[in-house]
Amino acid sequence: MKIFISVDMEGMAGITSPSQEREETVSFRRALHNQVRWIIEGIQASEKNGEVEEITIADSHGSGRNLSYDELSQMDDRISLVSGSPRPQYMVACLDETYDVAFFAGYHAGPGEICANMDHSFYGKVVSCLKINGAYMNETVTNAAIAASYKVPVGLVIGDSGLRRQLIDKEMMPWVKFVTTKESLTRYAAKFQPQRKLREDTICAVKEVLASDLKKLPLYETAVPAVLGIDFKSTAMADAVALTPGVRRLSGTEVEITCADMKELACGISALTSLSGTAS
Repeated sequence: MKIFISVDMEGMAGITSPSQEREETVSFRRALHNQVRWIIEGIQASEKNGEVEEITIADSHGSGRNLSYDELSQMDDRISLVSGSPRPQYMVACLDETYDVAFFAGYHAGPGEICANMDHSFYGKVVSCLKINGAYMNETVTNAAIAASYKVPVGLVIGDSGLRRQLIDKEMMPWVKFVTTKESLTRYAAKFQPQRKLREDTICAVKEVLASDLKKLPLYETAVPAVLGIDFKSTAMADAVALTPGVRRLSGTEVEITCADMKELACGISALTSLSGTAS
């Protein structure tokens, strides 16, 4: 069995602002490693632990250089780390059909969700809204759609209450097992639950998912070719992106491009948002 874990930052307990990444580096990194450690403890305590051959962790926040290879290796000698950027399928880089299940940790709500800590989509400084085939998408369902193209289900999502509301209450992905890390109060404020409880909830959720029939977990499938639509935060950003071959300008700030498959779409998100960032 192979398990894939994508680790973001904004949905982690102990963090409420991007400034902590620069100003509180030690506690910032500890928050990420704690959550990963609890997932690994859940795998080790599960009845399927003996079947697990590889645990791939994709460092999926910012530049992808937040997690310590040494510290992860001490947690479990089956762990491999995907680090750095740019890279294909950024947040789910190296995921393919050989994996049995994916876990998303530290994930957050998409842009515009009320009471959602650090809500955004991919490159938050430039993206106002991201759509696939006309449907509003957050990072969770976008990456779940990429995973589904390889027939890999997302069994567990760990994130804030804003994301839980989008996935479960608003039924974007109502079947997924969800662990809530914090009750988001505003964009930059949250109430953290006791760390002991979050650890216990994580371990129990991981064990529950791995005890299930992974082949029967739902897939978040998306029709391909797929139309990627991005509404940028300024016309200057759209101006820059609109020069890319194949990109269609819809309005002052909106563009779209048709992608042959989900791997191409994932690369399109990285390429177009990076290009738009040069005009921000």
